[in-house]
Amino acid sequence: MKYIGLDLGSRTLGVALSDNTGLIASSYKTIRHNEDYDSLIEEVKKIAGEVNATGIVLGMPKNMNNTIGPKGELSLAFKEKLEKAISIPVYLQDERLTTKSATDMLIMGNVSRKNRKKVVDSVAATIILQTFLDKKGKENERK
Repeated sequence: MKYIGLDLGSRTLGVALSDNTGLIASSYKTIRHNEDYDSLIEEVKKIAGEVNATGIVLGMPKNMNNTIGPKGELSLAFKEKLEKAISIPVYLQDERLTTKSATDMLIMGNVSRKNRKKVVDSVAATIILQTFLDKKGKENERK
């Protein structure tokens, strides 16, 4: 089971990949898109084919009170477009505070501000994907 994790931002898309067992997420890349979401769909489709992905996990930004704001609506629309373009399941994963967690991790690792900006989105995608994989693993343990 190979998954792709996505953190959709207003200018970039962070991408993470799982290992072939679907247990461990790792940062893959950050794609700049300048709100050209159609080209992003094609890029994700290409990555999915290259890595033989069986699922995509898209970060779902929610407000702290659990409501869905404009960024959440954008993620829902992106999910819909992605599902029409690709024949693998697309899952939503709550992504509240993932960018902050990613930034904090990079600061603790003494990554410079300049370099943090380059990788923070792919690290956030890794956190989103790892959260999904951990939750999926716990569900399987209960069965």
